Amino acid sequence: MQEEVNQKTVALSIRAAKLSGKVLASAFQKVLGDVKKHHQRALTPQGRQSVKKLMNHYGSKSSMPYVGAPKDFDRIAREFHVDYAFHKVSPGHYLLFFKANQADAVTAAFQKYSDKVLNKNKDHASILGQLRHFTEQIQKKPKEKQHTREAVKEGR
Repeated sequence: MQEEVNQKTVALSIRAAKLSGKVLASAFQKVLGDVKKHHQRALTPQGRQSVKKLMNHYGSKSSMPYVGAPKDFDRIAREFHVDYAFHKVSPGHYLLFFKANQADAVTAAFQKYSDKVLNKNKDHASILGQLRHFTEQIQKKPKEKQHTREAVKEGR
């Protein structure tokens, strides 16, 4: 199916003993309907978009307040194939608009996002803390003197 779309080819097969004008016209209408449907899907943006583009979609929209950086939410929202848009209310505060029929997907994305944000500090120790820890270990370790010997040549 994807190869056909990529190559933009249309295959038409009709099984009939006699090919009449009505059969041919109905077959072309079906093909034309499929082409229009694919074209309309290609024109409809998906994922993050402007509020204006999202409002042009068919169906009702919902919104909810969002605090934080929108970039953090983008990666997770792409996993759930959500159509959404951010509207900046004040610095750090946004309104998140999304399609009402995708409310379950948005809820799941927010659940995963909140888990990620809450567990962010627990999972990773700070790099400065690790550096301090390793420098203390190195300072506590006694210095070893290295004894070097001169290589003796076999010819002497």
